[in-house]
Amino acid sequence: MRNSPTVARLIRQAERWRQTGTGPAAATTARTTDANAAPAETTTATASPREAASSREVTREVTNSPEVMSALAGRGSGRPRVVVVGSGYAGLGVLRYLEARLPAGAAELAVVSPVDHLLYTSLLPQVAAGDIEPRHLAVSVRATLRRTVSHLGHATEIDTRGRTVTVLSRAGTPFTLGWDRLVLAPGAHTRTFDIPGLAEHGLGMKNLAEAVYLRDHVLRQLAYADASAEEAERRARCTFVVVGAGYTGTELAAQMRRFTVKALEQFPRLRVDEVRWLLVDLAERVLPELDEHLGAGASKVLRERGVEVQLSTSVREVRPDTVTLTTGEVVPAHTLVWCAGVTPNPLVRALGTETVRGRIVVDDQFRVPGLPGVFALGDAAAVPDTTRGGVPAGQTAQNAVRQGTAAGRNIAASLGFGQMRPYQHRDLGFVVDLGGADAVANPLGLNLAGLPAAAVTRGYHLVALKSATNRAYVAADWLLGALLKPRTVQLGFLPPPQATIAEVEQTELYPT
Repeated sequence: MRNSPTVARLIRQAERWRQTGTGPAAATTARTTDANAAPAETTTATASPREAASSREVTREVTNSPEVMSALAGRGSGRPRVVVVGSGYAGLGVLRYLEARLPAGAAELAVVSPVDHLLYTSLLPQVAAGDIEPRHLAVSVRATLRRTVSHLGHATEIDTRGRTVTVLSRAGTPFTLGWDRLVLAPGAHTRTFDIPGLAEHGLGMKNLAEAVYLRDHVLRQLAYADASAEEAERRARCTFVVVGAGYTGTELAAQMRRFTVKALEQFPRLRVDEVRWLLVDLAERVLPELDEHLGAGASKVLRERGVEVQLSTSVREVRPDTVTLTTGEVVPAHTLVWCAGVTPNPLVRALGTETVRGRIVVDDQFRVPGLPGVFALGDAAAVPDTTRGGVPAGQTAQNAVRQGTAAGRNIAASLGFGQMRPYQHRDLGFVVDLGGADAVANPLGLNLAGLPAAAVTRGYHLVALKSATNRAYVAADWLLGALLKPRTVQLGFLPPPQATIAEVEQTELYPT
């Protein structure tokens, strides 16, 4: 019966019983409250004792079902339930707004997410480089939200008619949640292509597990190279290929090159000229999606650090010990990090509505056309930017943060609190942290590089963290990193056997 149409029908039937005052529960209440009623009112046809017992047993089985109880929780209170899928920038932003602006009894709030934190992904390269401890980028959902019920699990199916969402818990048990407003902000996963060997041998950079594992993996390669007597083996182990010269790939290549050069102090048999970091991208310049000034500044830092940049180039094949580029060059390497963009969470396919490049089509108020009560935002939605002629807003943290507040306002308005407004994005500029005192930034259109850019960049990150505790820890990490020598030790993190990017990011849980 779990996750079947029968459950949905039983939920709707129970809801009708509640609204009309009929059904077995109502009959019991009537017998209790009308015990002194006139006989004429109690002479209607009644079921036989056997039929009545059977009815009570069916009712007990239905209403005691975990799926039905979970879906109906909150419905009986008479308050609408808002279910938010995703605890990232967008989803958490919606809930923070609703908790701050809605009266306590106006609605029940729930969030569905496989983790209990918001991950500040903009600083993941610094986790890989050992500059920031992993937990310091995880903003606790429970500490941030006070009235929201958190459901740990993956939302895998959506029933827009029955108004339920199916959740696969972390324990592997599915259950359903009923909703009056559904907010889809499930984020995105690493975008991969059908390149031979990529799925088996490529590493991702989308979550804490991947960032921490990459750091251990790089140190292991240096250890293997240090112990090897063969020159070719040493160079292959010390060669690292990063695919994607966008925001994440550029920061990662710059910071990891700096990290490995510092780590050589503990590997005396390795030379700096043996360590090779290669950044490749099909685009014609670094940071193609950002301002040209940022790309030029980042390219300069990369060259000074010793990172090789090959543009208008991609990967043709990946093997355990080689990477073949589209130029025909075969690069001996045991490491390929894939940072070539993101793709919306596979959950968007379950909605069955129109998409643009995999993103849910919504109006400028975040509503999904044809599905009353359903809103979508963040990386999974093509939110029209009215300041740019209605083209979909970019898949950036800056947009997700702004959309969270704007969508929260419109969802509150749909519940009768305030007025809806179209989403309008004002670009405040971007910051690119390249590690140490190197950065490029263009806050409010002002082009900065070097130490001033680094100060602006880190100040922006501290403000964007949205948690005083996390800000203090991250600031302390930066301070200690400037004063003390780095700790280049492996933590022992290993992926599951034969783990692929899809398995690490758990995209196989969603129906195809």
